[in-house]
Parts: sequence; structure tokens; C-alpha cells
Amino acid sequence: MSKVAFVFPGQGSQAVGMGKDLFEKSDLARELFRKADDIMGFELSSFCFDGPTDELKQTNITQPALFVHSFIISQLIGDNLKADCVAGHSLGEYTANAYAGSVDFENGLRLVKTRGMLMKNSGVVQPGSMAALIGLSESQVSEICAVASSVGIVQPANFNCPGQIVISGDVAAIDKALEVAKAEPFKCRLAKKLEVSGAFHSELMRTSDSELRAALQNTAFSDAAIPVYTNVDSTPVTNKDKIRDTLSRQLVSPVRWEASVINMIKDGVTSFYEIGSGKVLTGLIKKIDTSVSVFNISTLEDINKILN
Repeated sequence: MSKVAFVFPGQGSQAVGMGKDLFEKSDLARELFRKADDIMGFELSSFCFDGPTDELKQTNITQPALFVHSFIISQLIGDNLKADCVAGHSLGEYTANAYAGSVDFENGLRLVKTRGMLMKNSGVVQPGSMAALIGLSESQVSEICAVASSVGIVQPANFNCPGQIVISGDVAAIDKALEVAKAEPFKCRLAKKLEVSGAFHSELMRTSDSELRAALQNTAFSDAAIPVYTNVDSTPVTNKDKIRDTLSRQLVSPVRWEASVINMIKDGVTSFYEIGSGKVLTGLIKKIDTSVSVFNISTLEDINKILN
């Protein structure tokens, strides 16, 4: 039997205006946005609707904004379309867990608020950078990181799809890795720095590790109602303790997105719905396997199209 997966976007998918149509036309969306503003202690909704872009892309605002927007869409879809399993890219894994019922909206948002602040602080305490390498294999990227690690920490951070790997680490080590990647024998097709405020999914996030672990430990979790494919292991979990553990390890470990999608397809998923802002994940999924169906739901119009 063919299965449906919901996938939830992470940082980089945010866009000014996200959720505005939902807020204007849905009582439930209004209620959840207002609840979110209360939990955050500032008007998160106004950053979503009106920006400015520079503020919305700050990690401590981006993460809760994406979480709230995606979660609201999942609730507006309701029982009209149900996922058999879920996954999320980095921050999106928290939204996936909220949809799967392993954590409720309020506690999920509090965790995301904490995670965003910790990751922002880590970027100040341990300045770092990230870069995308296009057209290389996993083994080539590992080799490049091994060479560049002579000047600092650098490691693969996102295995997104065939030929698209993001690395993360010290600024000097990232610069060295880009230099190595562009030269012989690698001749990387495209090697470019990303606009981020820290070295996410690397050892440089270790400064936030114990605080995030404590926040996860102090949050009420339940077993998930449907399998959540985790970033760190790319395998399905439902057990609440395993979910806590994988969310904790995720901070300093690479996001194994390609492997997660491959495993979901092996387990019978034929349709993927990206729930939230942007089309990053559906783009990656198409590059991983062209045989599956992909859909985006980011507006009220999208919801109505899918459901009617």
C-alpha cells in the first residue's frame, strides 16, 4: 500500500508574508499565532507577515517562525489528508514531532525558542560558517574536510541529495575547504559560502549541547503516533526517549536527508507533501528519486487545492 509522508522545512525556507493569509482567514490560525506571540514574548507574527527580511532570517526568529507556520498548516489540513510518517530538515524535525504528537504545540515552540537562542549564542561564542559543495560525492567531501581540518574544525553538516552536501565549521577551515574543493583533483562545480550565523550541525554547536539536552529532558514527550524519520540516523522512531535523544544529537551531527528520504521510499512512501514555506525539500526529493510525487502546501490556496 502506498504511503503519504509530510516533510517540514528548516532554516532557509522562510519568506516575509508567510502565514498572513492563514491569519486573515482562519480563526484557528489566529489563535495559534497569538499563542505563539505570547510564548515568544514578542510579536513573532509580525516578523512572519511583514519582516523585515534581515530580522526574519535571524536564527532565533527563523526557527520559531517556520515551526509555527508549518504547524498551523498541518492543523488546517486536519483529517482531510493524513500522513503515514513524517520527517523534517533540522528545525523541521521539531515540527514533524509536533505533528506526530510526540510533543504538543506549546512545548514544541518553547523548545524551538530555546534552540534558536542557543544556536544564535553558539554562533557568537564560537564563530563559524557553512558552505555548499555541489557535484561531489560523500567520500570526496570527507577527503576535503580531512585536508581543511589542519586549520580548524570542519565537517559535513547536511547530506541533502546526490551531489549536494553542506559543510560546517570554523571560518578558516571553511575557507580552506572551499579552496581545496575548487582545485585539482576535485574541481567542484560550485562551492559557495552560505549566509548563516553559525556552524550549525558541527562540533562548534557543542557550546549549546548541555543546555539543549536539559531543555529536552525537562519537556514532556509522548510516544509518536506515527514514525518520525530522524536526521541523525535516517530511520523511523516512535519511542519518546529515542526522540529526545535524536533531537539532542541532531545539534552537532549531520542531517542525513538523502538517506531519510531513501528509507521512507523503501518503506512504501510514494507521495511527499512539504508542509510550510518554500519548496526546498520537494526540490531535494525530486533529485533523490524522480518516481515519487511531490506537493507543496504553504498557503490557504494550496490547502484548498489539495483538499478539493
